[in-house]
Amino acid sequence: METSRRTFLTLAAAASTLALLPVDAAVAQTGAIRSGASVAAARGRRLTNLAHLRFLLADVPVAASAAHTTFGIDAAPVVRAPWTYADADGAGGFRRVGGGSLDSSTGYWSQGAFNADDIARAAVVFVRDWIATGDARSRDDARDVLRGLAYLQTVSGADAGRVVLWQQQDGTLNPSAIPVELPDPSDSAESYWLARTVWAFGEGYAAFRNEDAAFARFLLDRLHLCLDALERESLSRAGQWVLSDGRRLPAWLIAGGADATAEAMLGLASAAGAGDDRSRAALETYGEGVAAMATDPRVGWPFGAVLPWTGSLGFWHAWGAAAPEALGRAGTVLGRKAWTAAAVADAARFTPQVLATGGPHNAWAPLPAEAQIAYGAHGRVAGAVQAAASGGDGLRVLAGLAAGWFFGANTANVATYDPATGVTFDGVETDGRVNRNSGAESTIHGLLTMLLLDANPDIAAIATSITGLRSFSGLRAVDAENARLSAGCTVVHPAGGAWTGEGNLSGGAFVQVPAGEWVEFDVAEAGGILHGLVWRRAADSGVAEWEVLQGGRSLWRTRTPAGGAGDRGLTEAEGMLVPQLLGGGLPDGPVTVRCTSTGDLRLDALVIQPQVATAVYATATGSAVLYANGSGSDARVTPLAPGDGRAYSADGSQRGQAAQSGRVRVRGEGFTITRS
Repeated sequence: METSRRTFLTLAAAASTLALLPVDAAVAQTGAIRSGASVAAARGRRLTNLAHLRFLLADVPVAASAAHTTFGIDAAPVVRAPWTYADADGAGGFRRVGGGSLDSSTGYWSQGAFNADDIARAAVVFVRDWIATGDARSRDDARDVLRGLAYLQTVSGADAGRVVLWQQQDGTLNPSAIPVELPDPSDSAESYWLARTVWAFGEGYAAFRNEDAAFARFLLDRLHLCLDALERESLSRAGQWVLSDGRRLPAWLIAGGADATAEAMLGLASAAGAGDDRSRAALETYGEGVAAMATDPRVGWPFGAVLPWTGSLGFWHAWGAAAPEALGRAGTVLGRKAWTAAAVADAARFTPQVLATGGPHNAWAPLPAEAQIAYGAHGRVAGAVQAAASGGDGLRVLAGLAAGWFFGANTANVATYDPATGVTFDGVETDGRVNRNSGAESTIHGLLTMLLLDANPDIAAIATSITGLRSFSGLRAVDAENARLSAGCTVVHPAGGAWTGEGNLSGGAFVQVPAGEWVEFDVAEAGGILHGLVWRRAADSGVAEWEVLQGGRSLWRTRTPAGGAGDRGLTEAEGMLVPQLLGGGLPDGPVTVRCTSTGDLRLDALVIQPQVATAVYATATGSAVLYANGSGSDARVTPLAPGDGRAYSADGSQRGQAAQSGRVRVRGEGFTITRS
């Protein structure tokens, strides 16, 4: 189960690796996925296997009250819900676990056994599997899980329409969990779990309307009850704006985020496509807000990604990964070309940079770090598949490379999904350690990915051919404290640690550079694109003067502000930590990059983006290589592995063969993929 954003930020401040559950030497030997045998066995039949998700399901007794009830509760007072976690048991199996600590005297978990986030997303899996296969068992599972989700929705009083997050094994609701989740009580305001309830009810309504009219009507009524609650909060602020470090951002996002809002949009798009006008209106409103969080890849970081949170302009996390998929779907339903263009930019420009940094690290804050989890991997795949509906076919090839994470293309070079069991591991750390537990969230997002692969055999063929990640060359940071400093510079380690309130300082420190002082970096990347990472102040603080020198000769200069971030607005800290594009075109051979302050500069790092970032994948037949051009000019580079392929433009459209006179051609702002 996903933590709240506030909890996530606390973890980031503590430099957590975000492993969802502890990993130890004993656990590391259990729950092994035999990637070669499992994937080979799965070829020719569906990759989607619901066995482990069904293992997580429990029968939950429920009793009607004034505030909580569900469809057919008198005739069927039992619903179904997935356990939140599953710990590897040391014998090749798993033990189902709730959230928090267990009180053995009551059988209650300090959070609960089940949660609305996972119940909602499990319902989506069963609905989609039923639609894909016609399987009556998946239909029945979808019905029972949707009934369980509806029971968590408060139906009367001031909080009507909102959703309680946690539930105990005996059906008792736990509105105030320990540790505290915000909002508290969990149905006292809009939330991630309310957004995901909209997702599940919307897809459920669209699926059941021709199967069971009464149940579909119930789901639509409950979806409208969700909208009643949202109209008291985020939807009531439509058209209003908030300030975030001087930038106007939409005030009508659910819980302040494009992340939560996007997941609601997926359900609204389904319901709108099934003819519900109220969902269509809400989809249009929320789509305007999420689209306002899109970024321009031409200005550098975050390379066209849709930012997930109004609280920081320098923070992207993989829990916001549904935003491009939602914009693409909503843009198609509503005919909004600007939204589909934003989805294409996220997929075609940001996803290659993600892959070239070693995979879907959970956070870019603003530098890529943290564990890789199924949630983030699924988001990259789903976004690319959706974007391919309006962009070029190259996005489908990118989707296959991104889905390779589940079959070995990660920092551990191990398969994280097993088609023979439906198990998806809980995560892979930056150092390659694998969390071999398999809780509901990981299982669900693994299955959502497999459903996409089963629906798109060409993408599945690419993904399942991948066996590992041989090398990658993406963003690199040189910390200012490790560079050459003039005498007046001071290295500062903030008392609060690396977390600034909006992002993480690279290396946990910055260099205070007074007027006239300088910092020098040594750089060897030919053609590299440079970004200055400055912790800018709100007030004007002079500028950073950047100069690139080679052999004592100045090649080029530029300036970036040291302050002037503007009104902090709703952010938690003064100032902002966002990489600023300096320029590119570094020559062959080493250069020196000098940064001189004219005022009061807090310099964190020099960030170097290769002009052509790369990722080399091991495959069943040799290698596949991704080349991603971060500049606007065509490039020709030495091949990293033999193979043929295609060059693609910035929207994924094919632009000729990859090979040209023994070199690999990479179109400006585009990418090339070769395979042997």
